[in-house]
Amino acid sequence: MTAMPASVDALPQKGSRTSDYDYELPEERIAQRPVEPRDASRLLVVDRRDGSIAHRTFRDIAELIPAGDAIVVNTTKVFRARLLGHRESGGPAEILLLRPINADHYEAMIHPGGKLRPGRVVTIAPDFRVEIVDATPRHTRIVRLHTNGDVSGTIEKYGHVPLPPYIERADESGDSARYQTVYADTVGSVAAPTAGLHFTPELLDTLRARGVKTANVLLHVGAGTFRPVSDDDPSQHVMHEEWCELTDDTAHQLNAVRARGNHVWAIGTTTVRTLETATDPHGMVQPYQGETKIFLRPPVAIRGMDRLVTNFHFPKSTLIMLVAAFAGYDLTMQAYRTAVAENYRFYSYGDAMCVL
Repeated sequence: MTAMPASVDALPQKGSRTSDYDYELPEERIAQRPVEPRDASRLLVVDRRDGSIAHRTFRDIAELIPAGDAIVVNTTKVFRARLLGHRESGGPAEILLLRPINADHYEAMIHPGGKLRPGRVVTIAPDFRVEIVDATPRHTRIVRLHTNGDVSGTIEKYGHVPLPPYIERADESGDSARYQTVYADTVGSVAAPTAGLHFTPELLDTLRARGVKTANVLLHVGAGTFRPVSDDDPSQHVMHEEWCELTDDTAHQLNAVRARGNHVWAIGTTTVRTLETATDPHGMVQPYQGETKIFLRPPVAIRGMDRLVTNFHFPKSTLIMLVAAFAGYDLTMQAYRTAVAENYRFYSYGDAMCVL
């Protein structure tokens, strides 16, 4: 008997597999340094209504956001989480602090992991040592910071800006300010919410003068943001946790904006994750504080925002899947192919995309 062909319904839908989100990116397109000034970066404008794609400069975004709309920004602040030192043997060691557990204990990623078992000590400076205390089920470590002074002050004194691993240079003095949004307020991230890096104080003033509202959320970005999806079935991916907060004032403000018929603009994927965590099934934003493991990908419907500003993300990453959940799979991949063809700069210090 001849086998019947699989029905169309049984075939995997486009955007349902991790491999669907792959694309070719020449290495030289990975931005190693930011453009100056911040708002001189390029902006790819993608319109979901007609599928059009246009090329602008980021400062032009002031012309795209109508009066009465609201931009939502993540006010987290990156701390100098990368500690470089040496082991007791004299060999080099690196510790990336992820989050505080108490006054002097942190969860951290370490290198070389095999040689830094519990009980080992890494010397960062004569007055600063890091003791490996325990391992976690997530293959991270619990470390204790030994210093004569204030722990947070010592981290800021000796730590390095935790530039992403694809920036193939040591951090420089300018990165302290440049790998930080101009509205960063609350310390807690090991990676910047990069869509916000394009805003200048002057651009924000221009938006306010045009009647655009600003609302704040908070999500502390963890190293898991760089973790690839290793299984071709995205549902098998274990999503990382990040702590976020959306206040009652912000919820009230955003619900009022949409009730008037205006739009909510999410500045960055971290803002989207916070908004969607806090949005109920009816599309109303509620106050929220706590961890989120939300994984936004097609065919999940985005409910808590109407416009998106974001940088360009890794192939096969949870973040490009998030963009596709909002913009649609086909249009997202078309936009990425266009950005590659038109020599846009990619990743943290790269250019931006706006999805209308």
